[in-house]
Amino acid sequence: MEYELLGWPPDGPKLRLDYKRFSYAGKFVMTNTGKAVARSADGEIVAAVAFNEDRTDADTLWLRYVTVDRDRRGEGIGPTLCRDVRDRARERGYERLRIAVNNPFAYEALYRAGFAYTGETTGIAELILEYPTPDDDTGWTDRERYQAGLEEFRDRDLSDDEMAFLDTRRDNEPPDRETRDE
Repeated sequence: MEYELLGWPPDGPKLRLDYKRFSYAGKFVMTNTGKAVARSADGEIVAAVAFNEDRTDADTLWLRYVTVDRDRRGEGIGPTLCRDVRDRARERGYERLRIAVNNPFAYEALYRAGFAYTGETTGIAELILEYPTPDDDTGWTDRERYQAGLEEFRDRDLSDDEMAFLDTRRDNEPPDRETRDE
């Protein structure tokens, strides 16, 4: 797998993805966001992420959309691509990265990429995760922080697969996280 950063905001390239294979495909044609992709050995794009600076904090980069080819989900490509963007953003001088997630699968994947739940949600009920782990006054242990986000999802109307996934995580420690910049 090859990971490639195509451009930084605000001058990101247009990226045309097949809407049948990729969620959020239409969001990648905007040119005001940076883009990064994962390519298979034959050069085919199998994942993409779009990102931009926070409007009120130039030290923060938001990962806006992450998508993985429907046939390649669950292989760890998305978290690896997010780690790659995370490390490049830190090298570029961003102090923190944030992402809002709307399902427990994305929550787990981003945890594996080193992000942690902030205790905040967006106006559309997405959970906000941050790298590095936020300094806050919650007093949460790593396990409590991880479980607090899972609890947010448990209170929602979810698919059977999402509920089964959450059941397997009940009372667990957080997944192994890669938190160091490489």
